[in-house]
Amino acid sequence: MRFYQSIIFFLFGLSVFAQKDSIDFNALDSLYREDQFYIGLTFNKLQNAPKELIQNKFSPGFFAGFIRDMPINKTRTWAIGIGLGYSFNNYNTNLFITESTSSSSSNNYDFDTTVSYDKNKLSLHYIELPLEIRWRNSTPESHIFWRIYTGFKLSYLVYDKYKFSSQETAYKIIGNKDLNKLLYGFYIAAGRNTWNAYAYYGINPIFKSAKTNGNPIELNTFNLGLMFYIL
Repeated sequence: MRFYQSIIFFLFGLSVFAQKDSIDFNALDSLYREDQFYIGLTFNKLQNAPKELIQNKFSPGFFAGFIRDMPINKTRTWAIGIGLGYSFNNYNTNLFITESTSSSSSNNYDFDTTVSYDKNKLSLHYIELPLEIRWRNSTPESHIFWRIYTGFKLSYLVYDKYKFSSQETAYKIIGNKDLNKLLYGFYIAAGRNTWNAYAYYGINPIFKSAKTNGNPIELNTFNLGLMFYIL
């Protein structure tokens, strides 16, 4: 009986203490962070392209991830962000790829405007590491604010697939050894609240050893679209 009485007195004491020092969940957090999930949709335009290359269909991209926010000034309007994400990019062109019969040589690449086909698509999947400088005019009272986030992004290729199909034939190439495993480039996102304009420019080329007619294919990408932040 004394054991149960002790339990009752203990719980009563906790209740009194909790009422005295209760947490105000509506209090403003002056040490807030803008940790965010993000999602983006882009149109992908190839740069440094030979004059024979044609992007004859829409080339879409998608990316998503999480950014950790680390404020660097007292008002928390400036911060450094570091994140981890995933991106998927399609390129629909008239660059035709056929697999080499030798494991030691590059695949075969060609531009031909006379070939009739239904699909000629290169799909690339990356794990990404963004590092950015962040400015915003946010306050503890409101999560609706203007922002400009700009930075540098590393992208590591984890899966690639080239797919070609026509009335005569269809095939695919997975794990193209001529692709660069590591891409890097600069990006910027600017806007208000959830909706933001986004642009990314890749510095190094998508292919590392691809050639056509003896000339290297040094395509890099410019992606333009929208980025959505979710608190």
